[in-house]
Amino acid sequence: MSTNTLKVGSTLEWGKVDLKRVPHMPVAAPGPKSKALHARCTKHFKGLSGQVKLFPVAFESGQGCVLKDVDGNEYIDFSSGIYVTTLGHCHPKISEAIAREASKLMNAHDFTTEIKTRLMEKLATVLPGDLKGYQLYDSGTTAVEAGIRVLRAATGKHETVSCFYDYHGKTYGAVSLGHIRSQVYGAVRGPGSHMVPRPDVYRPMWTKPDGTIDTDQYLKFYDQYLDKATVGSVAGFVLEPIQGWGGSVMPPDDFFPKLRKFCDDRKILLMADEVLTSWGRTGKWLAMEHWGVVPDVVTIGKGFGNGFPVTCVAVREPYMESFESISASSSYGGNPMACAAALASTEVIEEEGLLPHAVKLGEIAMKRMLKMKENHKIIGDVRAKGCLMGIELVKDRTTKEPFDKAGTLVYQKAFRKGLAWIPAGHILRMSPPIVMDEATLLKGLDMIEDAIAETSKELGYA
Repeated sequence: MSTNTLKVGSTLEWGKVDLKRVPHMPVAAPGPKSKALHARCTKHFKGLSGQVKLFPVAFESGQGCVLKDVDGNEYIDFSSGIYVTTLGHCHPKISEAIAREASKLMNAHDFTTEIKTRLMEKLATVLPGDLKGYQLYDSGTTAVEAGIRVLRAATGKHETVSCFYDYHGKTYGAVSLGHIRSQVYGAVRGPGSHMVPRPDVYRPMWTKPDGTIDTDQYLKFYDQYLDKATVGSVAGFVLEPIQGWGGSVMPPDDFFPKLRKFCDDRKILLMADEVLTSWGRTGKWLAMEHWGVVPDVVTIGKGFGNGFPVTCVAVREPYMESFESISASSSYGGNPMACAAALASTEVIEEEGLLPHAVKLGEIAMKRMLKMKENHKIIGDVRAKGCLMGIELVKDRTTKEPFDKAGTLVYQKAFRKGLAWIPAGHILRMSPPIVMDEATLLKGLDMIEDAIAETSKELGYA
């Protein structure tokens, strides 16, 4: 057992950043060692994400809310490894739990183990409503595909409805639910895959006379769409509670309660893809809890194992047996290391009361970002729910024309200052670990504002 073991209640202290020391950027980033290592790796490793292409730094290590690159630069982590390390890098309890199982048993397919049983029992205590049936996987995409199969098995129907700008993964079925466009997936979406607009408070498609978003009009459109565009065999409505890849887009508060009733009235199941939004990211176990809605099927991932590749499909009790007819098992999903990572992550969040802390960080961030919006006219909108945050950059607040060039420059400038984070075109995405302290959160937002000010001046918008 490592001497680094944390006592209950000490994670927030462990995650605190020494702002006298970090960020620490002795070498202009990306530095020479990063560039050399990146060149060696990418001679063979292909298909990089957009953020790596924009800033090809090579990381060496991480601890808590700090990342270190191979040139010795140290960054505040505002991405959590793309929404994954919710409890910070290398949390001792989680690392030790993984190592303990790795020294005993690394895989036993889907046979029962004690650590898996303990995880199943823990999930049954923290998840809302009657979400009591589970299966484990090793990626979000795989979980989404399994969730689709559950919808079809439970209903005997085959069509799905998802939303514009949602992201659900990169296999054919998951891509058919999302916004990705590529001919390599085929000339058409999967059979029976439909997409509709979802309410976006900042960019509404339908509004009331007072200019506010009219959620009811979206639902009226859905009703017409289902009647005219489907063959009447819709198994499920699948969507992200908050769009991640789409830019931290939050729904109006009345949307999900109304969508729940809409689906119930039509005997359509509701599936929430919470791979990104679950396990404390928004200050709840599931983001859907913010609106008092229990989905019929939900995918859980990313922060679920705090970096270890483990995901989950959870279903309500009436549909649990659907797992039996979909060939649900997987080679890696429920291995002992995966179960240990997920259980330890859950215990840390629960025992140390980290959900309220995530909510508090979101409130602090929102207050700070609203002030930033007052100071910079290229900021069109700001939003936050827990540690899921976004800043939308526009060329003009009236036309709301996206400002992609500004987004790229702000991302790169802030990264050079020592902030590791996520680009999304004209939308700046932030997902700091929920163990971050308030001072570090505000320091990161200060760095972003400095980058926005510099970009505004450079592009003639100051």
